[in-house]
Amino acid sequence: MVALTDRTQKRLTMQTGEIAPDTTAIRSLDWDRDRFDIEFGLQNGTTYNSFIIRGEQTALVDTSHEKFRQLYLDALHGLIDPKEINYLIISHTEPDHSGLVKDILKLAPQVTVVGSKVAIQFIEDFVHQPFERRIIKNGDKLDLGNGHELEFVIAPNLHWPDTIFTFDHKTQILYTCDAFGLHYCSDSTFDEDLAAIEADYRFYYECLMAPNARSVLSALKRMGELPEVHTIATGHGPLLRHNVVELTGRYRQWSQAQTKGETTVAVFYVSDYGYSDRLSQSLAKGITKTGVAVETLDLKSADPQEVQELVGRSSGLVIATPPAASATAQTAIGTVLAAAKEKQAVGILESYGGDDEPVDPLVSKFRELGLTVAFPAIRIKDTPGEAIYQLCEEAGTDLGQLLTRDRNIKQIKSLDADLEKALGRISGGLYIITAKKGEVKGAMLASWVAQASFQPLGFTIAVAKDRAIESMMQVGDRFILNVLEEGNYQHLMRHFLKRFPPGADRFAGVKIQPAENGFPILTEAVAYMECEVASRMECSDHWIVYSTVQAGRVSKPDALTAVHHRKIGNYY
Repeated sequence: MVALTDRTQKRLTMQTGEIAPDTTAIRSLDWDRDRFDIEFGLQNGTTYNSFIIRGEQTALVDTSHEKFRQLYLDALHGLIDPKEINYLIISHTEPDHSGLVKDILKLAPQVTVVGSKVAIQFIEDFVHQPFERRIIKNGDKLDLGNGHELEFVIAPNLHWPDTIFTFDHKTQILYTCDAFGLHYCSDSTFDEDLAAIEADYRFYYECLMAPNARSVLSALKRMGELPEVHTIATGHGPLLRHNVVELTGRYRQWSQAQTKGETTVAVFYVSDYGYSDRLSQSLAKGITKTGVAVETLDLKSADPQEVQELVGRSSGLVIATPPAASATAQTAIGTVLAAAKEKQAVGILESYGGDDEPVDPLVSKFRELGLTVAFPAIRIKDTPGEAIYQLCEEAGTDLGQLLTRDRNIKQIKSLDADLEKALGRISGGLYIITAKKGEVKGAMLASWVAQASFQPLGFTIAVAKDRAIESMMQVGDRFILNVLEEGNYQHLMRHFLKRFPPGADRFAGVKIQPAENGFPILTEAVAYMECEVASRMECSDHWIVYSTVQAGRVSKPDALTAVHHRKIGNYY
């Protein structure tokens, strides 16, 4: 592979190299990016992958983020004269993959843009110039010559409504853009080290694909109709070659589990308006943490019959406000209102697009229909930051918990009484986990804590999947374990057991001080430890988080650790 570096931005680099006969990868490596569209954290940067396929004709698959403009165009010129490019294949139009489409059309005005109907409409909206186009449907083929016959797979909602996959029959490479990708930046072009990437692969799935699990399964079914896929050329992270079966199998397993949920929430958004898609992603992620299935639908491109059917089979509805001037979106909102039913739960959030449908009249209309408002309408007064995305995720979790409350109570009552009482005899200490990620802080009362290793010093914590703090306890994240004092913990226990509204400050009224790493320590703690998440193991309703201890201090040497005694083992 050949690496090119921009000296003025030393952590943006380019990597190019042949990945198969007549096939070249152009990878834009963003080493230092620690947030991606704000809504979820990154520990290992990201990449934006683009590809050239040469037959008798030449196709360019996707472009790159606009921050790589000069680096990318220089790399492209070093590989091919843009005037020799016959086709520009748009896997989907999100700006991190299509940010340089205008530049390509300027350099190669002869190129034919290939994409789904929705993608071509989106391109028209932002290039504002005439261009040759070819709208493709599922199963359509494009023959580049020399054996490179491309077959297209329509894969909507992965994770935009315009997404397509492209399969090259000669090289058996499937170009999937966001699907099967991960935010992980390294010099490795392929997935040789599965252990190094699997945590980021799962986190990426949870953030982007879990809310679209039904669409994932539909895409996998269509992939199954293709010949064997040798390589998956993703839009982010390393390409999948060594672990294709394993990693696509995980998508299937996770998505099947997600869609088995007895309850579904419909999330309606507008993909190319304001922050609608990003905010709705965060809210959907919060919902899926509770085991509730999510189906997302773009109000701008949705078919009225599809909207009606989705509302009819959903227990909850979420709407990111569409532009008031969009007749199509307004018609879709009317369809949602007409199909909505009593006893459904609903949540409304602004999109911060400059022309949002007013929130209050929309909330009132749903209330008049007998729906339960699951959380206060989320109003966006400025460009969304980390705190707003966290608020959206917590609101989604509140909605999911509301919808599953009765089911969970029923499950608790169904367990064997003797077994419950026996399990309840397992006791543990009492601790408060405090965490900080960017501008967001979180806290949680914990009792399922146990030392797990001497070298290095480490312990495990069981964290329920629907805890708000779970998002701040991914591999590589840091936190504080505060040890509570026997006889002096009741007020802290009561405080942190409260049900906090979305976005609330967990530390209001609690004495805290900063640790060396800047994270909050409870002043009344007997001891504290600065920790880093090393690995996670998934259980049915909890994550077992193994963490190493970086530093610690005892403030009251003679005090004892508070102990939590339970009488029953099927809840805290």
